[in-house]
Amino acid sequence: MVTGANSGVGRSTARALAAAGARVVLAVRDPEKGRRAAAAMPGTTEVRHLDLADLASVRAFAAAWNGPIDLLVNNAGISAHSLTRTADGFEATFGVNHLGHFALTILLLEHLTGRVVTVASQAERMAQLDLDDLGWEHRPFRQSRAYNDSKLANLLFTAELQRRLTAAGSPVLAHAAHPGLVATGIYQPGIRRLADVPWKAAVALLAQKPDQGALPVLYAAVEDLPGNSFTGPGHLAHMRGAPQLIPRSATAQDPELAARLWEISERLTRATSPV
Repeated sequence: MVTGANSGVGRSTARALAAAGARVVLAVRDPEKGRRAAAAMPGTTEVRHLDLADLASVRAFAAAWNGPIDLLVNNAGISAHSLTRTADGFEATFGVNHLGHFALTILLLEHLTGRVVTVASQAERMAQLDLDDLGWEHRPFRQSRAYNDSKLANLLFTAELQRRLTAAGSPVLAHAAHPGLVATGIYQPGIRRLADVPWKAAVALLAQKPDQGALPVLYAAVEDLPGNSFTGPGHLAHMRGAPQLIPRSATAQDPELAARLWEISERLTRATSPV
């Protein structure tokens, strides 16, 4: 099961899994785009509607699922240009990238038999996560910081999920993956400020194609790795190259912060973990 599988890294991940013989569920916000993506994939695919910006959609998706899930890839992600909100009133970037995937994973956990791979980013190193103002009610909104915060949340979620799975004696593993610098829609906002020009040039010159960006995700999905592994490209400061284990910030390894974020996420989503 791959969220956001109609384009970018998600589509490349889904296509590679389907080509290897997996039955792949494309969980997408736009089913028509999902069907077009699936039509170009080999093997067995299925398209299901999932809007991570709406917890009612997440709950409906999970409630409709029957049977085991060998692999859940939490791939979908956004980087909102301005302060916008999900259907439940959460800041959109945090709401989709973390809270939507948190709820989805928790609600599907009873079906999971193998692994959860959450697509994070080394952008987490620049995060300044404020658990007392996750909705940006008291701070001026900054697109880059909101995205960085959501990626730190992805790593903290992975760490706490693995801790709970291990404590419960579950064989399910939780991993995080950093695709590197990839030429996808999330990096195509247009030039809004003069400061965007060098960044756009760097993306144009250095970014990998989505098929390459999917390699760390696939590595986390199938390689023999310890729980709570973080995978990413091996070269150019982990921006390009073959996948390997990569480091994360000290903040992303803070067990108290991870536990507190988990408790807040349960309260906000009303999704209570069975582990």
